Parts: sequence; C-alpha cells; structure tokens
Amino acid sequence: MDRYRAAIVIPTLNNDTIVDVVRNVRQLGYEVIVVDDGSHVNIKEILKCDDKTHIVTHSQNFGKGAALISGCQKAKELGYSYFVSMDADGQHLPSEIYKLTDAINEGDESIVIGSRDFNTDNVPKGSKIGRLISNFWARLDTSCKITDSLSGFRLYPVSILQLPTCTVKFDYEMEVLVRHAWLKRKIVEVKVECYYPKAESRVSHFKKWRDTMSIIWVHVRLLPLRVLLLRGFI
Repeated sequence: MDRYRAAIVIPTLNNDTIVDVVRNVRQLGYEVIVVDDGSHVNIKEILKCDDKTHIVTHSQNFGKGAALISGCQKAKELGYSYFVSMDADGQHLPSEIYKLTDAINEGDESIVIGSRDFNTDNVPKGSKIGRLISNFWARLDTSCKITDSLSGFRLYPVSILQLPTCTVKFDYEMEVLVRHAWLKRKIVEVKVECYYPKAESRVSHFKKWRDTMSIIWVHVRLLPLRVLLLRGFI
C-alpha cells in the first residue's frame, strides 16, 4: 500500500515530547492528527500547526481508546481509509512507519501490529512480563499468533469504527483486536525497532497494575461470547 494513504494519529496527554514526535513525522511527509486527551498544556500553541497537522481536543481525559476513536473519525473525515497510531513519548520511531503500511495492499482490512524488538537498552522488566501475559490471552481470544499485543504502534483500517467495542482506555487496544478477529479479519505483525529512554526520563500514563488488570478483564468479559462463537450460536 502507498505509505501516504495512511494518516498518523498521535494521542497525547501532557507529553513534552509531542513537539519532536510531530516534527519528525511531518518531515517524512505524513499528515498528522494529534488527539489532545485533556492536557493541561496548550497543545495548539506549542505545536504551531501547519495545514497537514490537525488537532482534535477532548475537554477532559477520557482514555487512550477514546483518543484513538476520535483520531480514527478525523482520519475518515479527511478521506483516509487507514491510520497509524503512535505514542507521543517517542518510543515509536517515525522511520518505521513504512513497515506497517508496506505490510498490506490497498483495500485490505487487516490490522498491522508493530511488534517491538525488546533486545534494546532500557526496556523495563515489567513490560516484558506484561507482554507475555497479554499475548497468552490475546492468542486465546483471537486464535492469532500475536507476539506483541501491547504494542500501540499499529496500522488500523477506519472500519474499526463499526466494531461494537465498549472500552475507552488502554483496554480498547486489546478489545479492538479481539472484535476484529471475530469478524475473520486478519491481524498481521511486522518487527519494528523502538526506543526506551532511561527510567528517570521515561513518561508513561500506563498504570501497570490497574491497566494490566483492565486488559485481562476484557478477555474475562468476552470469554463467554467466545465460547458461543466457537459453538456457532453467534
């Protein structure tokens, strides 16, 4: 697929790194949608946007899932059939976007996950353990071999707006995979490089215990539906 057929959606909540992330993405020629999910800082003022950088503003912090949905709606409004989600903390490298867009053909409704290479410096041990736990549940519920179900670096078709999701925080990223797979749509993975700063410089709004449990709860809640699906009742 032509890599420029996808907009880039970047949710942000008080991330000082957003300026550098947006600048680096724009330098590669992509159109950017920044979703300000209730920041205390004036995102419009610090970004100094051009006509290819759009800002969607939430009046308060609704959660990453809500931000992705708003970004998806804006991408569709701008005429895109796909968008790539990136974190605002600089972990995802703009130079790797092409790997996601090159993984599918135009018209394909696959979700493409950027599976992060954790053989790099400063990767938290908790992230490695959390990924293993999450991958187990993701494989159980989707019947897909997923190696990085916690990666937020993904290419989505805007058709995900039609999925009957009910989560709006970090758990949305898991539910959207499950709901997508249940429609017999593909989930593809590509290996990508990533960057982790040292612990004292790291900014993350992911709450390890709370958000990990909410992700697991997605699977617990959907498990009865999964059983009915396998038995042909739905």
